Amino acid sequence: MQHPKGLYLLFVTEMAERFSYYGMRALFVLYLVAAFFTNDEASQIYGSYTGLVYLTPLLGGYIADRYWGNRRSIIAGGIIMAAGQFLMFASACIVKQSIFVKDGAVSASVDNTLSLWLMFAGLAALIIGNGFFKPNISTMVGDLYEPQDHRKDSAFTIFYMGINLGAFIAPFVCGTLGEGNWADPQRFRWGFFAAGCAMVMSVVVFWLLKDKYLVTPEGKAIGVAGEKVVTVSEEKKPARSSFLRPLLFAVTAVVLFALLSYGAANFNDYISAAIYATSIVLPVFIITDKSLTRVERMRIGVIYVIAVFVIFFWSAFEQAGSSLTIIADQQTDRHIGQWEMPTTWFQSINPVVVVTFAPLMAMMWEWLMKRGIRVHSIYKQALGLMLLALGYVVIAFGTQGMSQSAKISMWWLFALYFIHTIGELSLSPIGLSLVTKLSPARMASLLMGVWFMSNATSNILAGELATLLPAPGKPAASFCGVRIETLTDFFLLFAVMAGVASVLLFCLTPLLKRMMNEESGN
Repeated sequence: MQHPKGLYLLFVTEMAERFSYYGMRALFVLYLVAAFFTNDEASQIYGSYTGLVYLTPLLGGYIADRYWGNRRSIIAGGIIMAAGQFLMFASACIVKQSIFVKDGAVSASVDNTLSLWLMFAGLAALIIGNGFFKPNISTMVGDLYEPQDHRKDSAFTIFYMGINLGAFIAPFVCGTLGEGNWADPQRFRWGFFAAGCAMVMSVVVFWLLKDKYLVTPEGKAIGVAGEKVVTVSEEKKPARSSFLRPLLFAVTAVVLFALLSYGAANFNDYISAAIYATSIVLPVFIITDKSLTRVERMRIGVIYVIAVFVIFFWSAFEQAGSSLTIIADQQTDRHIGQWEMPTTWFQSINPVVVVTFAPLMAMMWEWLMKRGIRVHSIYKQALGLMLLALGYVVIAFGTQGMSQSAKISMWWLFALYFIHTIGELSLSPIGLSLVTKLSPARMASLLMGVWFMSNATSNILAGELATLLPAPGKPAASFCGVRIETLTDFFLLFAVMAGVASVLLFCLTPLLKRMMNEESGN
């Protein structure tokens, strides 16, 4: 099955950007714990950071749709993200060694204020830059094809391989560069530097080749401001430029933010409130736009419903960057003979499974379809949630009866990551494809931002849930009246959450299929 050459340019561009993101992510929580914060504080900051990373695509998508176009937004976002990575490098270059105990108890005796502010400046740049980069490159993949082109699902699967190839390489390179004396936080600096170099490469490759390869089947440039590919029905719709609507949105969001942040105890609470407020208000304002037809509203409604279920998936899946990283570092036996596997290398299990099994999954869906077994996109996503639950059931079984001071075998973590990744392949690339199919073209980047907004909400929730992780000497936590006293309790919480969400999505699928108006494809 032949694809446009532009797909492979976007593949390489996104691969380098994901190397940058996942290289930094593999080190981030470890750096926070080594230099500044406790385990729980580091998990909350990680959740706030990743939440904002997936919230800002709303702004980037809106600006691209209205003003800049996809190309200019991607280049601007890439440059800003590169600056962010180099600020992280600067932070790690000047950070001073503190007195930390590896179980999270902190006794810092040095002033790392400047290093801390450089780190937060780097995070801000990464968050803003990602907002311009992430939704627009995903949208351009869909724009390479006609709206009903059956190659879209496989195109996004190939694109998803690029994401994960970068994510696979990054922990090995950045993690290895960040190895050294555990108590010395300066060891992370060259890992952050490598992540910055990868981001520079991403921008350069895209800038040099975009004009040659990023074109429609008819040869028309895509991603240029004012030249969004639209359907015939959309060409008849007048542009809306009312100032009242965005003003009303802003006021409503601010009021809801004030209510949600009432009694906030720390900065992370304010970030959570801002993300939750935007996640509630913006979808309402989009779907009530008077320029939308009834069919368009129904299809956007499907995106919203699926996005809610995606929150349950990613809030459990994204424990990989926080609680599961801490478990791998502090509560896992990582020895193979006399050699101890670096903690950061666990981050490569997920992407290597994606790169290996994504083509096999795509071939399996094609094989089933040729034999008359058509597995709908939404059923695939429900299956992804079920596999996520299964992964946590497996590791819960492996930790049953284990004391808090004991260490688990690394093979239980391998099993969890493997099962979760197969679930991810059933959910994530199919979801990206579905958004491009169901979105009105004039709102494609904005609705891709809404899709990523569900990731923002789930990452904030993931950071909060990660604080439930039991640790020696830490009081037992409670969630919805359930005490979390052991690792088994912690893992079963996610298993139940994902399992219930999967069953509900399976039950709702017939209704969602009718809302999609099946002429849009699956």
